Amino acid sequence: MRKIVASAFVSLDGVMQAPGGPDEDPTGGFKYGGWTAPYWDDALSAVMDELLSAPFDLLLGRKTYDIFAAYWPHVKTEGADELTGKITRLFNGATKYVATHSPDTLGWHNSQSLGRDVVATLRDLKQKDGPALLVQGSSNFVQTLLAHQLIDEVTLLTFPVALGKGKRFFGDGTKPGALKLTKSTVSGSGVLVARYEPDGDVKTGSFAADDPSAAEIERRNDLT
Repeated sequence: MRKIVASAFVSLDGVMQAPGGPDEDPTGGFKYGGWTAPYWDDALSAVMDELLSAPFDLLLGRKTYDIFAAYWPHVKTEGADELTGKITRLFNGATKYVATHSPDTLGWHNSQSLGRDVVATLRDLKQKDGPALLVQGSSNFVQTLLAHQLIDEVTLLTFPVALGKGKRFFGDGTKPGALKLTKSTVSGSGVLVARYEPDGDVKTGSFAADDPSAAEIERRNDLT
């Protein structure tokens, strides 16, 4: 069986929009494109190198696909750093599965549409043999994956910055559920890298006394 593995750069307040540059995605008046750049260091390059070390196909929303397709096929690897060269080779060579309403416009090599019933197609893909399906960016598409609980693993790189408004990883598609931390590290620039897997339903408890005071009972009644 194949896993759907997502990774995302997020701010402390959960925004994942336009981490790579000011022109990447200014929709909604977003003014902080490129907010990850000041924090990048060798430790984060090593994290990305590890993330891409296992075989994968790409699973992308249409907007992220267009961003990638306008960039990675045109990168000149001669003189580029080792990580850039690796990403260029892997992304260009991988099969790209894309959530799109316009399959005829997928011009990047090895690209194919997920079709009209994206969820059914993904469930079928997950049952087959093959490499992991790696989700990069794709904030709108991620909401569909979260709503149908299709993500098997997520790596969040949380940067020490708050951005206010913007597209979020855990947005409208999120269903309640517990997550299990399987790996974590912190870069020298303060970026928290954490890998999670689904861990069942949300578990609740209470620190309240078993015999609440009259004032506490009154407070609770005022909330209803």
